[in-house]
Formats: sequence, structure tokens, C-alpha cells
Amino acid sequence: MNRIDRLTAILVQLQSKRVVKAQEIADKFTLSLRTVYRDIKALDEAGVPIIGEAGIGYSIMEGYRLPPVMFTKEEATAFLTAEKLVEKLTDDSTKKNYATAMLKVKAVLRLTEKDYLEDMEQHIEVIENQYVPRRTNDTIHLQNVLQSIAQKNVLQLDYFANHNQQHSKRDVEPVGIYYLGEKWYMVAYCRLRKDYRTFKFASINKLHVTDEHFKQQHPSLKSFLSKESKEKNLQTVVLLIDKHILPYFGDQKYYNGFVSQKEVGDKIEMTFLSASLNGFARWYMHFGDNADIVKPQELRDIVKNVLNDISQKVK
Repeated sequence: MNRIDRLTAILVQLQSKRVVKAQEIADKFTLSLRTVYRDIKALDEAGVPIIGEAGIGYSIMEGYRLPPVMFTKEEATAFLTAEKLVEKLTDDSTKKNYATAMLKVKAVLRLTEKDYLEDMEQHIEVIENQYVPRRTNDTIHLQNVLQSIAQKNVLQLDYFANHNQQHSKRDVEPVGIYYLGEKWYMVAYCRLRKDYRTFKFASINKLHVTDEHFKQQHPSLKSFLSKESKEKNLQTVVLLIDKHILPYFGDQKYYNGFVSQKEVGDKIEMTFLSASLNGFARWYMHFGDNADIVKPQELRDIVKNVLNDISQKVK
């Protein structure tokens, strides 16, 4: 990237956040901090009203805007791909908002890029997995939850817990949402349990946004998920499988804690971190005739016990 393009890109980055630290710019463009300081000075001398200083961060004076940004074909195609995902994975409100945003993106494209995007639209599609149960309308509360996170509104939930098959009323302080295994989840501080809990959107029967605002400062979703994964009692599982069955694993290997794999002779050694050896044992039995358990011994014992129970039932 030449310097003119880099300065333009830095200007766009500065407009994307209230405050941008020099290290963020350095990391994005693989620059030294010294070069970043020179580039910021160059923008300032060119008349861009930059506020801030080295060591703290930079921002652009309120009200200053660039002319409409011109997107490349690749960037526009990335937006189009994201639109296809939004259509399938989010709620009607989010779809509508994204569609409006896409119109604004298309409005600043050159005619050749518009034609290119119209053509590409016919070549991108997101298809639901026919082997996974059809998704329920679990995204109906998505926008309400997101707005409550931003405005710090307390939510009242009518929640159905699958593990004990019970309904309960909860007042929660939402922290964040994430998508995993075809499902949306919300992490929130539960006032009833006085601790953080994960709520499945599909299990929320009713959701009411209250006028009450919570003041407690909660950890970020990223730090919460990181802490949760560390606190889980994960056990290392190593399998030695026949190469020909590897393609049949698909995404299931990720759901079961896949970490890495390597070739060992004419076989593949796969490593997993499992939160439930009982659950893993039952998944293993789908392909167990083509895979050896290297470790742990406990997994072997569980498989043996399950097979023994099955043999007693199919005599």
C-alpha cells in the first residue's frame, strides 16, 4: 500500500471510532509507532481536524466527514456475502436495517461495480443444513436485546430451562449475545441467581424491556466467554482414525471440541478438548470401528460400558 492510500485508510479508521490509539493503527497497517505519528502529523497538516496526542489516542473533530467512500469490488462483494448470512441468521428487523444499509453502499458504487454486484448476487446463497432441525424463530428478541445492552435496560424473561423442564421468571442485565451451533444465546447477569448465566433465545417464551436501567459495570462478552472456557473442566481426547472417514466428520468435530490433527503413518491423529466424556463417547460410537482411542482410559471405559448396556438390550 502506497502512502496516499494508507493515509486515506487511516482517515477512514479514525472516523470509525470515537478514539483510535496509535497502536491500533500500527497493528492494522503493520507500521512502527514512529511512522504512525508521522502519518497523523501529515493528515493534520493537510487540514484534517485531528484531536489527541501520542500515547493517548486520536479522534476527529465532531462534524467532520469525508465525502462518500468508494468501495472496491471485493469490499462490496464482502457486504453482499454478509447480507446473505444476515437474511438467514437474524431477525426481520436486522434484515430490514441491513438491507437499508446495503442500499447506501450500492449508492456510492460506480456503474461498473453496481453491475458487478447485481451479477454476483445470483451466485451467492446460504442454504440451511437439511440434517439439522429447522431453526425456530429464536431471533425474534434479537433487536430488543441489543438495544437493551446499549441502553442498559433490565430485561424480564419468561424462561424455560431444558435441563430441569421448568418455567421461571427472571430479571436480567444483558451483557452480550453470540451464535453457536445454529442457535443464538444471551449472556446476562441474573438477579435471581445472583450470577452470570447463559440463556438460549429459543427458550425465551416472553421478553419485556423494562424502563429500569442498571448501573453495574459488567465484563465484556469476550472476557466472559474466555473465562468460562478456562473454568470448564475440559479433558484431552486423542483419537487415531482411518483417513477415509475424515471427510464424514464435517462440522461435528468442532462441536465436540476439535483442536488439531496430524498424519501418523496411514492414519490421522486428532486431538479434542471435551467438556463431557459421556457425550463424546456416544459421538465416537458413530465411527468407532474406524478409530482407536489413544487417550484417556476413562473414555475407553465409558464406551465399553455403553456397548455392554446395548448388548444386553439387543440379545
